[in-house]
Amino acid sequence: MAIEKELLDQLLAGRDPNEVFARDGLLDDLKKALSERILNAELDEHLDEEQADGNANRRNGHSRKSVLTGTSKMTLTIPRDRAGTFDPKLIAKYQRRFPDFDEKIISMYARGMTVREIRGHLEELYGIEVSPDLISAVTDAVLEEVAEWQNRPLDVVYPLVFFDAIRVKIRDEGFVRNKAVYIALGILPDGTKEILGIWMEQTEGAKFWLRVMNELKSRGVADVLIAVVDGLKGFPEAINAVFPQTVVQTCIVHLIRHSLEFVSWKDRKPVVPALRAIYRAKDAEAGMKALEEFEAGYWGQRYPAITQSWRRNWQHVVPFFAFPESVRRIIYTTNAIEALNSKLRRAVRTRGHFPSDDAAMKLLYLVLNHAAEEWKRPPREWFEAKTQFAVVFGERFVSQ
Repeated sequence: MAIEKELLDQLLAGRDPNEVFARDGLLDDLKKALSERILNAELDEHLDEEQADGNANRRNGHSRKSVLTGTSKMTLTIPRDRAGTFDPKLIAKYQRRFPDFDEKIISMYARGMTVREIRGHLEELYGIEVSPDLISAVTDAVLEEVAEWQNRPLDVVYPLVFFDAIRVKIRDEGFVRNKAVYIALGILPDGTKEILGIWMEQTEGAKFWLRVMNELKSRGVADVLIAVVDGLKGFPEAINAVFPQTVVQTCIVHLIRHSLEFVSWKDRKPVVPALRAIYRAKDAEAGMKALEEFEAGYWGQRYPAITQSWRRNWQHVVPFFAFPESVRRIIYTTNAIEALNSKLRRAVRTRGHFPSDDAAMKLLYLVLNHAAEEWKRPPREWFEAKTQFAVVFGERFVSQ
């Protein structure tokens, strides 16, 4: 709705333009005036309803209340009723913060800012002093949302699911421990991405992953066509115990990175193209031949641990060669999960360690959801790949 020019001129008359947007300037005055106008209108409506029901309720003066908004601390004059039954919708009886204030804190927290940084930011920009306890109370409210999100129903079929982990330092029983936080990123038949869940565990093993797979199944997942994992022991067996038809594929990017851990920094550049000949072979037989040639060659002799690593994982590298190039490219190019991990690591790095599992979980949830809001369309490669999925997997692939 457009505001009349005459009204704007009236509001700006006699004001210093530099103070219009400043603290306690025109915008804050307008927010206060509009809030009090809304509160009075709410009370009028409440009294009309009371009188319609035969109650002789009426106004009973005002009280003052300080509330925090997203830009300032504001003292409002709250109208009261004699019966004490009026509870405003704009700012409830025991509420001390406008919703936009909480949203601002949660948004800053989701971007990886610490409690100290949020306090400093609010004070520097808006002159609002808030306690660490208040910020924690606002962000703790997210935990209920996390629990609901973690238990929400999922789709029946996911053509592709990436499982990946980051390490997070968390204080536990007086000690700071490294815990693994696993994220499952699913690709739906139409190519859209969805974060299926977050799981935190001190140690990974077959029992842990079996629990995760059973949880996914109980939430509605009936089939996963391809699961891309990072080579943890017991992971493929846990997946196939619940989803026996799922093709389990070792993540090629993780395998390459693991291979380069054995290589000195100056040798990494020439080793990478030598490995490329293995995973870009036309089929599994050609891939094994390339691996044998690498093993017999200069780099294989210099770094024998690389070949050993590929041979140990070969059972779960082989499925990769059975797919056409368009599908291979999506499995190999793990940009989506890598981008998520990058955002998570950046947020985690600013904290050093977390005081509890809940503190870590709420930050990770907010960062992931903030990242998911930026997803606009399916990956470019999907339009070609989904046709191949339909051919390879037949009725198991259901394109929406």
